[in-house]
Amino acid sequence: MIVLKLGGSVITDKDRPETLDGDSLEQAADAVANALEGEPEDLVIVHGGGSFGHHNASEHGVSTIAGTHDAAAVLEIHGAMKTLNQFVLSRLLDRDVQAVPVHPFSTAHRDDSGDLELPTGQIETMLGEGFVPVLHGDVIPHTGVGATIVSGDELVAELAHDLEADRIGLCSTVPGVLDADEAVIERISAYEDVAAVLGASEATDVTGGMAAKVQALLALEAEASIFGLEGLASFLGGESPGTTIE
Repeated sequence: MIVLKLGGSVITDKDRPETLDGDSLEQAADAVANALEGEPEDLVIVHGGGSFGHHNASEHGVSTIAGTHDAAAVLEIHGAMKTLNQFVLSRLLDRDVQAVPVHPFSTAHRDDSGDLELPTGQIETMLGEGFVPVLHGDVIPHTGVGATIVSGDELVAELAHDLEADRIGLCSTVPGVLDADEAVIERISAYEDVAAVLGASEATDVTGGMAAKVQALLALEAEASIFGLEGLASFLGGESPGTTIE
């Protein structure tokens, strides 16, 4: 059971609103298709918002904690993410990957404490029927706040826990978690070991940077890897490229 996150900054040009990075998406789709040939493992894919979701969320002042009651704002954010999701699905379907969408806006919510609730019964059924569920960062209803953002990283953590994932992969724009000298840190077992060198994304990001990713992954039981696009094929092949988080 693998939960794979394709970072929004990998498949989009995060500095240009609603701009796809077509070459990178094609490369990612090729790696997924090749990995699923023969005897495929169960695979759930989550992709980030990149310049589609983050741009629109920022325009409306919506984040994982700051909400909106404006339906037009919700539709703009959700609509942008559905557009990006369709790009991802079409590239996978072109390669005979049985990819299907799961839109968090219609399935997930936050309670009045801000905790994420994501039912996974439909995802388990999809997997059992041979589909590859593809989720994405999205806007979701939030008790008392209207609607807030759910990040791809949050979805990965929830899915990995509920589906008892064996492996978790985060495909990023960097080859792993980098130290102060820009070298890849091979293994992280405690956040305190890397707290001094982790910073937020420079591009518009309403869901937190590398620090948030590492903290979320350390809280999970399954081994996780953070790697660049060039490491995606080896990760899907069973290796542990980039930084291993345990």
